[in-house]
Formats: sequence, structure tokens, C-alpha cells
Amino acid sequence: MVQRPRGTADVLPPESQRWQWLESLARQVCERAGFGEVRTPTFEATELFSRTSGESSDVVQKEMYTFTDQGGRSLTLRPESTASVVRAYHEASLSGVHKLFCIQSHFRYERPQRGRLREHHQLDCEILGTDLPLADAELIGVAWSFLSEAGVEDLTVSLNSIGDLTCRPGYRRALQEYYRPHREELCPDCQRRLEINPLRLLDCKREGCQALKAGAPKSRDHLCPACQEHLGQLCLLLDQVGIRYRFDDLLVRGLDYYTRTVFAVSHGALGAQSDLCGGGRYDQLSEAIGASPLAGVGFGLGLERLLITLGDGGAPPPPRLYLAVTEAALEGPALAMAIELRRSGLSVEMELLHRSLKAQFRRADKEGFDHVAVFGEEERRSGLLTVRSLRDGTEGRYPAHELAERLAGRRSGL
Repeated sequence: MVQRPRGTADVLPPESQRWQWLESLARQVCERAGFGEVRTPTFEATELFSRTSGESSDVVQKEMYTFTDQGGRSLTLRPESTASVVRAYHEASLSGVHKLFCIQSHFRYERPQRGRLREHHQLDCEILGTDLPLADAELIGVAWSFLSEAGVEDLTVSLNSIGDLTCRPGYRRALQEYYRPHREELCPDCQRRLEINPLRLLDCKREGCQALKAGAPKSRDHLCPACQEHLGQLCLLLDQVGIRYRFDDLLVRGLDYYTRTVFAVSHGALGAQSDLCGGGRYDQLSEAIGASPLAGVGFGLGLERLLITLGDGGAPPPPRLYLAVTEAALEGPALAMAIELRRSGLSVEMELLHRSLKAQFRRADKEGFDHVAVFGEEERRSGLLTVRSLRDGTEGRYPAHELAERLAGRRSGL
């Protein structure tokens, strides 16, 4: 039998219900903060990502799913959403400040890990059209709010500034001067990065390269006055809204378009596997794709990793009711009853295979239904359903219009 590709996943019930709940919560949090949803194509022109992510990045060098279409064009499955959102902003001739979010799949050819697949899903939030630190703070606040409302505790923001076009060249030179005497100790990828993009040396996970990072120059020691002021104002805003943060002088992002603010949001003990969200400012990205200047800041938040972090937490699924039908002649009225109950907000399934009442109860119990409602001739005439809880065995007869409230715990009984 043909199987799914390595690094992908099927999402089946009841796990799909957790996804729906999480995506719904993400939309609520974003929309309450004034963000509108945008959806971009699954594939884009390859140069959109090669120009913005940087030719030296792992994304461009090793991870992009690139193909040539029937017309001879080079296309790439999106490895991230920020470049696509910026392209869409310009292509739609938008202007001024726009707050946009998307929930989309991304594709990267890398070693599959728990919570990090070759096709993975992210919540991306972007604020376009302003370079003020207030936008950075609001964006971090949205990530903090979403994770908090999802049930993640003990959140911390790791924060750094990697400068801009004024001060970053000096920092690049300082990194090169530090690392060149250690060139032979670096992995082959970092030997190449040393000349092309030395900031990427700080993001390498190889053991030998990790050992050298502790003594590397810090970007905050090389910031120009404007970048220092930007970082200071951002910290003041985070202090005022009560968001905990710590400076991480080794924090850089894996894509080349970031400037000034970079951040990650993690939970519990700090470490790579506890990072749930990462982002930063990208004021030069727009020009990299040949468009007019556009300031922007954004983040990506991996949904697979968040669901793993939540474990069995999160919103419980709605009560599930199994409508057991006593005889085939009552299937039509039973279906009408099921439709009425669904309209009231209940999750209702009914018998489809003409099984005995005893067999229907066994199926409901095996598949994890909370309650069984028996529908027979007496129930059809009276409009009262006999409902049994499969949790504790309690039983009662109730009108259909009361069931949604009773099963949701808003009325006494069951």
C-alpha cells in the first residue's frame, strides 16, 4: 500500500478536534487585536524566498522544495509565510499600517523530529507599515496572549537586537575577526558562513561550533544610537505591560531578512525544545523583492509543537451524543431529531448499520461517546429522549430542547 511521505502526518479524530479548537482560538486572539486573515499560495516564485531568506541560509541551501513547472518556471513550496505576506501587501497595492495573520502549512526538507515535520503548520502574525517599537511590543503581546489563553504557563521572551544597515556591518567584521583564527574548528557550513553571513555562526547547533559561541562578540555592544533607542523603548513597553523577558546575546533568526528586534517565546526551562514562537523585525525585506521600502515585524508559531506542549490540556471537546435507533422504520424521524439536536450545538451521531440496540451501546462505549440517547416509538410520540451517561450510568428522560444545556453542564441532571 502507498504510504504518506516521511515527515508528514495524518490528523484524524479526535486529534483533529484539538486542531480546530487551537486554530479557532488563534483567530479569536488575532481578530480581537485587529489582525485580518490573509491566505497566500502554497507555492511561489523561487526567487521570492531565495532573495529574502538569503543564499547562505539553510532554508535556501538545503531545505526548499523547488520544482520546475510545465512552463519552465522555477517554483517553491512556501518554507515560511512572511515573504509571501509582504509580496501580497504590495501586489494588492495596500498602503499604510496593516495587521495581518495566517494559519498555513510550510514545507522544509529537514530531518523530521517530534513537533517539527517536513510539512508543518504555523500561526504567522505580521504588522506592516510602521517601524515603531510599539509594533514590536504589540506583536509580542499577541503571541503571549495566544499562548496564555491556550493554557501554556511560565512563559518567557528571549530578546536581542541584531542592528540595522548602519551598525550591522561593524558587528559582522567583529564576528569575522573573532572566528577566523578558529576557522578549522568550524563545521564546513560555518566555514562558508564565516565569509557570507557570519551572524549565522551563532545559530549553528553543531557541538564544535557551539563551544565557540560563548566568547563571540555581542551584537548589543555594536548597536548604533538609533538601534539602542529602539531596543530601549521596546524593553520599556514590555515592562509596562508585564511581559517577562531576558536578553539572549546569541539569539539570531535563521533567515537573512531580520533587522533590529529578534525574539523567541518559550515556556518552562529555557532551551531549544521549549521555544514555541520566534520572530522579529524585517525592515529591508520589501526592498529585497524589488518593492518599495516597507517596515515590518512578525512572528511564526508552530502549532504541532504547541499541541505537544499542551499534552491533554486545552479546551475539552464538546459532549458527544450517540442517537441509538430501536428499529429501521424510525430512521427518518431519528435523523430529523439528530439534525435538531445538532442545531442546538451538540455533536450527535446516529446508527447507520441497522445494528441491535445492545450493539449500538457497545459501539458508543468503544468510540468514547459521553451519552447515548435512545430513540424509539415512545420517544417519537412523546418528544422525550431517554438519555444514559456512559460515564456514570445515570439515566433520565428529557425534551430535546433541554439536552444541549444539560449535557454542557449548564442545567442540573446528567
